[in-house]
Order: sequence, then C-alpha cells, then structure tokens
Amino acid sequence: MRIVIVLPNLCGGGAERLHVNLANDWVAQGYDIEFVLLREKGDLIPLLAPEITLTGLNVDRIRDAILPLAAYLRKSNTQVVLGAMWPLTSVVVMSWLLSGRIGKLFLSEHENLSLSYLGQGRVKPGYLKNLIRFTYPLGSGVIAVSGGVKKDLCELGNLHEKSVKVIYNPAAIGVSSVRETSGVQDQLWGTHCNCHILTVGRLVPQKDHESLIKAFALLPIDLNARLVILGEGPLRSALKVLVTQLKLESRVLLPGFVNDPYPWFRSADLFVLSSRWEGFGNVLVEAFECGLPVVSTNCPSGPSEILDDGRFGKLVPTQAPCALAAAIVDSLNETHDRQSLMNRAQDFSLRKISDEYLAYFSQ
Repeated sequence: MRIVIVLPNLCGGGAERLHVNLANDWVAQGYDIEFVLLREKGDLIPLLAPEITLTGLNVDRIRDAILPLAAYLRKSNTQVVLGAMWPLTSVVVMSWLLSGRIGKLFLSEHENLSLSYLGQGRVKPGYLKNLIRFTYPLGSGVIAVSGGVKKDLCELGNLHEKSVKVIYNPAAIGVSSVRETSGVQDQLWGTHCNCHILTVGRLVPQKDHESLIKAFALLPIDLNARLVILGEGPLRSALKVLVTQLKLESRVLLPGFVNDPYPWFRSADLFVLSSRWEGFGNVLVEAFECGLPVVSTNCPSGPSEILDDGRFGKLVPTQAPCALAAAIVDSLNETHDRQSLMNRAQDFSLRKISDEYLAYFSQ
C-alpha cells in the first residue's frame, strides 16, 4: 500500500510529530510512504526514516495548494491519501476531486475547532461550518483524535457520528522509562532544587502558560521547586516579563523547543498541562510512558479521556492558578504507581494506533 500524508510542513507541533511516528512505523512494516508538504521545511524532517519521500508544493497559502496537489495526485499511483488539520483537510478534498478521486481519502482532525477557530475569532462561523459540511462527507473516512474532537466536529459540520471514527494519537513510541541520573538532571535543570516540574507546549494562548507560572508562584517556598517550560512561540517575551514581575527568574526556565524532550520527562518529578483547550494532549501520554505523574486542566478535549476522568492524574478547572497550585502540591506529596502510569501509556502505543489506522484504511 502506498500512503501519502498531506501536511502544511513538519515543524514541531504535536500533530506533525505523530504523523512522523506513524510514517516511520508504516515504513518499518513495508508500506510506501510519502509526505506532501506545502513547504518542505520543519524541525522534524531529520526524524523521518530514510525510506520516506518528501515532496514540497512550494506554496505558502493553503488555498494555493489546490491545483498543485491535484496535479501531484493524478500521477502519484496512491492507494491512500491522509490529509490532516483543517482547513488543509477541506483543500485536500478539493484537490482529490480534481485529480479524479485517486485512491481513498481520509481526513484527520486534531483540534477542537469551535475553540481554536471560532473561539479565537479566526474565521466566521458560517465559513467553517459550511466548508466542513460540504467537504468532509466526500472523503472515504474521517478520523478524530478524541471523543471530544469528534463531538465538536459532528456538531459543527452536521456530520453523522457513524461517519467519524475516533483513533487516539500514537503518543507512546517505546522510549525508555529509566530515570535519568542525578548528573543528567543537574545538567538539564541546574542544581539546588528539590522538585522538578515540567511542561511542554508551544508558547501560545491555548497552552495558558501564564496560569501555570502564576500557579507556580503560589507554591510553598520550602518545596524548592523549579519549573521548566519547553517550547517556542510568540508569547515568549510576555512570559519572560511575567516571570520577572513575579521574581521567578532563577526558578522558571524557558529553554525553547527541543527535538528530544524525553530526558526532561525522565528527570522531572511532575508534569503539568495548563491548556485552555486541546485536541488530545500527546504530552500527557509521553509523561505516562516515562512513569511521570501528571496534573492537567480538565479542558476540552482529550485530557479527561487520557486520565480516565481523574483515575490516572489530577484534573483541575482551566484558568484557575489557585486550583492548579493546590493540585501540584498534593501530587508532589503523594506516592505514585509508576508502573500503572506506564501501563496506561500503552493504551496509546504507536503500534496499537498504527494498526488501527491501517485497519480503517483497509475497510
């Protein structure tokens, strides 16, 4: 089977990373994989298996990809086309129709579109709803990365729930769970701290690092904690100003984006997700795979499904620094069953989810 994955680029987002992981697994199973990108760029390109092909359409705007992508598909001899992330998904439908419906087309949605687009005023409601309503039913199948994303997508596009399949993200990729040595921990985090608190995510309003920093400022000083925020984004300057205002310069670190966050997971004491909304929440599973306990906001959509409504970690309201701080303190003071967390991660293992995709493609 030849599978073509269509994405804007391979920059360091969660959706891009999971497609890299899926592609590498499919290649290992003998499938022919190609990425078609609007622009052939991104920090994740070096992580691709050498057998994977890359094609750039050399366009900057998503709508400008319609004709070049249609031309590519006409000569591609492809069995499966997988397009991800609206509005690119709707554009891929148009290209696929113009190509003469080459192969099967599957659309994958990774965000709660009501919150990430309508809630932020990024598009007009009628435009979003109608584009989904008139394009998504034309494909061979639609994938949502969580039950919450499916519910939102069906309501937005008036889609029948049977037309959308939930396939969770393959966020557990088989990394080592062995704790890093104290030397590695000191190298990453610096010395003279007792509690190591980690979060990973782009520095954007969705992730609400502002509430996390404010919550961190409320922690008892005798915890001697340090917070590391891995990620890059437009809010870096504003967050650094907040850190300075709260006199946390020596206790809150922003190292930027890293290709391999797992040494940080394996050397942390607690992972915290402070998002206002998510599609799934890959980082929660990544933390579990390393046996790292988590505290998360109960945001739509994904965290409550991963944490099984609080069974595997604490859930707190969004944008509530006091509640977040209390949950952090409670979690740091509790004893956690690392093996139980690692077992939970396997519900979202790469091979398990990879096989679910392949089975869906073959229906």
